[in-house]
Amino acid sequence: MGLGCIFRENPPRPNWRRSGRSGCAVLLTSLFVTSTALSTPQVAGPSTQQTQPLTPNPTLDRAQALLQANRWQAAHDLLVPWLNTHPHAPDRDRAIYLLAEVYYENGDRIRAFYHLDELLDNHPESKLFFPALEFQYDIADAYLNGYKDTFLGMSILGRTDEAIEMLFRIQERSPGSPIAEKALKRTADYYFNDSEFDLAADAYESYIRAYPRSADIPQAKLRQAFSNLAQFRGPRFDATPLINARSQFKAIEVQYPELAAESNVPQWIDHIDADMAKKAYLVAEFYRNTGRPGGAVFMYRYVIQTYPNSTEAKMSQRELSRMPAWALRQAPPPPSNPEAAAQPLPAAPPETLPPPGSNQKKP
Repeated sequence: MGLGCIFRENPPRPNWRRSGRSGCAVLLTSLFVTSTALSTPQVAGPSTQQTQPLTPNPTLDRAQALLQANRWQAAHDLLVPWLNTHPHAPDRDRAIYLLAEVYYENGDRIRAFYHLDELLDNHPESKLFFPALEFQYDIADAYLNGYKDTFLGMSILGRTDEAIEMLFRIQERSPGSPIAEKALKRTADYYFNDSEFDLAADAYESYIRAYPRSADIPQAKLRQAFSNLAQFRGPRFDATPLINARSQFKAIEVQYPELAAESNVPQWIDHIDADMAKKAYLVAEFYRNTGRPGGAVFMYRYVIQTYPNSTEAKMSQRELSRMPAWALRQAPPPPSNPEAAAQPLPAAPPETLPPPGSNQKKP
């Protein structure tokens, strides 16, 4: 990845991240300090020397050759003393990168990520800056794909929460860059595949807003719609996710007709309309069961008018025949259809009382 990327301004911290999650910086620092297997010195501050091109260095060349021969311990034993004695070397960034590879090969992916952070913090001008970000992405991606840290020789410690934090830090490091785009998309896809649909919907929304020209936008919009649909708990519950999903599916039909056909979007819209008809009918039943025939008549008519081909429309027609005449004389609901119904259900007008002396009684 080149250094000539066009960067956007730092985006606000998105609201789809889990609350209560400890910061990755605190976690990684804690793990680094408490671990005793391997150690390296800390640098007091960012290097003030310009990082030079990757020129030959006998010690670092030897460490790299050892790594390629899968002799990570020998590479470690070369790199740590060199880092101790060369705190301001122009190729110190290369040594840190190699040390991160040492820990990666040793299975200590968290510490590898930490040392890549050291490179990014102290050597922002390094030619290894973007390779380090890609390396960090690979570490996070492996954790999300099921990689587990070992304990007493057993793979038992998953790091999915830490991986999500890693991906967010990559976005903070290089906002608007291709690697930041990939990190946000990977986060959204992880939530979707893990059935955390509320977080997935928010993450896809952030992605669509931040990268509107991405080739992945059609798929992101489709998954956002499905994420909202999956949050609907049934006709007796809040219809907001259903309304949002319908609106998004309709936009996909217009913008990406081939994708809509491949994904059976029209059928999903029909499914949503059926749920909306059920919900409106339940509201009418509520009015009837609580002695408010005026509201019941209003909602029964709304169901018939808005969803004429639904089972609930037939049921509503039957119930209307049982309503008192005085309730049937009230004004009908305004004209509506499924497109206009993709919003909260209308409120029934104030209940009308039967005229004085009428023999009609409320049910």
